[in-house]
Amino acid sequence: MHQIDRRTALLAPLAGLAMAGAAGCAGRVSAAERRSTLRLGYFANLTHLVPLLGVAGGHFRDELGPVRLETSVFNAGPAAAEALLADAIDVAYLGPSPAINTYVRTKRRGVRVVAGAATGGAALVTRPEIREPGQLRGTTLATPQLGGTQDVALRAWLLDKGFRTDTTGGSDVSVVAQSNAQTLDLFRQGEIDGAWLPEPWVSRLVIEAGARVLVDERSLWPKGRFPTTQVLVTQSYLAAAPAQVSALLRGHVRSVTAIQAEPSRARRDGNSEIKRLTGKAFSDEVIDRAYGQLDVGWDPVASAFTSLAAQAVTAGTMPRLPRLDGIVDLRLLNTALAAAGKPAVSSAGLGAA
Repeated sequence: MHQIDRRTALLAPLAGLAMAGAAGCAGRVSAAERRSTLRLGYFANLTHLVPLLGVAGGHFRDELGPVRLETSVFNAGPAAAEALLADAIDVAYLGPSPAINTYVRTKRRGVRVVAGAATGGAALVTRPEIREPGQLRGTTLATPQLGGTQDVALRAWLLDKGFRTDTTGGSDVSVVAQSNAQTLDLFRQGEIDGAWLPEPWVSRLVIEAGARVLVDERSLWPKGRFPTTQVLVTQSYLAAAPAQVSALLRGHVRSVTAIQAEPSRARRDGNSEIKRLTGKAFSDEVIDRAYGQLDVGWDPVASAFTSLAAQAVTAGTMPRLPRLDGIVDLRLLNTALAAAGKPAVSSAGLGAA
């Protein structure tokens, strides 16, 4: 079912769900397999630069040693979350909304956020003639996947502006879920009017398709800082293989440190890895603009989680405001940071640190 020896499978959302379901039917992984293998999921997006270069640069491999690393690449967070729930992968880099949803679905027992990977790097882009929110009535806007981080952000923002939305795509503004590549094509063809997307797709629509940034999500958060990518691990794997999770997080810290030390090289290497995974690289102009919109780091910005959950309730993708205490466990990350001479990060009262 899985690719092994660090080969990567590129999975669309439905393919990810199918894989997750098949894995769930196949049965749980044995304790011995858990100790000898780490199954990792992430996206071929610039907001996932840390795992892209953690894999390509050998940071994970070096720290994991004899532990086999299996990787799967997803299009959006909900598909990766389904794979976690079905025991098809052990750890996933994904957005905070799927992380929160998964924590709630498992009755606060199934997963933990063990690190952050990126902040910022998301925006609503539209046709250039749309210059104010009032012009969005009757338009069609896209997001990467229903219930994903950008989907929740868009729906909550639209409701705040007085527009009704529903999860079937109708109402005052139609919100459709589709792959980022499809969004670019349909925007060029005039079939959709805009999209709330992560980088580098925001920059692609701006540079390659003439889109205009209507809302930079940074403008909606205190100090312009909001979480974009988290590291989520199943509680069962964390309990059975803490040494493997520790090793991955040491590789994570190494990857972040390398990216921060040589950002130009990281952009180039990340673009090469995206090309390897998807068959197409982004232009230097797109990569440079996109990288300037986000920050790479290990802080999950746990202080934003309650606000994100409230957004999901507002957007209709979560029925009620959940308890989030226990969602974060930063002890292994802070141990890795201490070993690297870095300051600890806070759980904001939502778990162990």
